[in-house]
Amino acid sequence: QVQLVESGGGLVQPGGSLRLSCRVSGGIRSYYQVGWYRQAPGKERDFVAEIRGGDSTTYADSVKGRFTISSDNALNTIILQMTELRPEDTAVYYCGLFNFMTRIQYWGQGTQVTVSS
Repeated sequence: QVQLVESGGGLVQPGGSLRLSCRVSGGIRSYYQVGWYRQAPGKERDFVAEIRGGDSTTYADSVKGRFTISSDNALNTIILQMTELRPEDTAVYYCGLFNFMTRIQYWGQGTQVTVSS
């Protein structure tokens, strides 16, 4: 059983930055794909960014050039560095992990990000 614990959300002004962290219990395996997703009020959960194998990354078009996903294996943590934040980035951000060996998807509890002046 994998547990994901997110942290780092909060209130930030437009143009500001935030760093989200997702701690993965038991360590980050090579067969894990870990990503960040977000859900705004009244909307579906959308893909933001993912990392696989430690260095293969993919981003949603809406965040390319502004967000960076990375893996700190020593701390068992996936980091989402968000810059140039916009009001439309406001959402609950969820860490998601897919285990390719067991085909099981795991989710964290979510962390609120609010971009407002």
